[in-house]
Amino acid sequence: METHHTVLIIDDHALFRRGMVQLIDMDTDFRVVGEAASGPAGVEMAERLQPDLILLDLNMPSMNGIETLTLLRERNVGARLIVLTVSDNQRDVVTALRSGAHGYLLKDMEPEDLWENLKRAMKGVSVLSEAITGTLIQAVATNQHVPAVESSLTARESEVLNYIAEGMCNKTIARELGISVGTVKVHVKHVLHKLNLHSRLEAVVWHHQRETAAERTPS
Repeated sequence: METHHTVLIIDDHALFRRGMVQLIDMDTDFRVVGEAASGPAGVEMAERLQPDLILLDLNMPSMNGIETLTLLRERNVGARLIVLTVSDNQRDVVTALRSGAHGYLLKDMEPEDLWENLKRAMKGVSVLSEAITGTLIQAVATNQHVPAVESSLTARESEVLNYIAEGMCNKTIARELGISVGTVKVHVKHVLHKLNLHSRLEAVVWHHQRETAAERTPS
């Protein structure tokens, strides 16, 4: 029996929703099961339909995307939550990710890139439009303390850091390493403490900066 990842679209623009339905349904891995024109309606549909993936716009009347995202998290909706918007504003990106979004994608991306990112998201990986990466690094790096050296990490903690840098959630990391989610949480806590970081987001940025510096260092 063929299976699909079910998708709910929350966006106040009817024409955009219709286009997204047609686009997503072209990929046999996905099936749109609902459309909502507002945050409250989207939360109600999410609780009722239990989709695998929710695509959420930021700029909506009455309840914006961040408020909707926060409410979805409070209601313990189990879907992967992906912001799909036109805004590449630094504050919007950071706020969305810190509010619990599993990804941040821009509406002007190519269909093939959208499908690929949605598939990666369903594997437990955080997804970002390429144009967002530089914005995110600049935003987080501006407020980031200088971390300790990575040599303070154990071998397992280094493995966990690498998986965090790939955008994987705790459940996915646990599956990759063959350990419990609780053990992963402990390792993540130790990684952040030893590197003097305050969030997984900062860990991703720090790892990226370290890799970039290593590439620029002569052999």
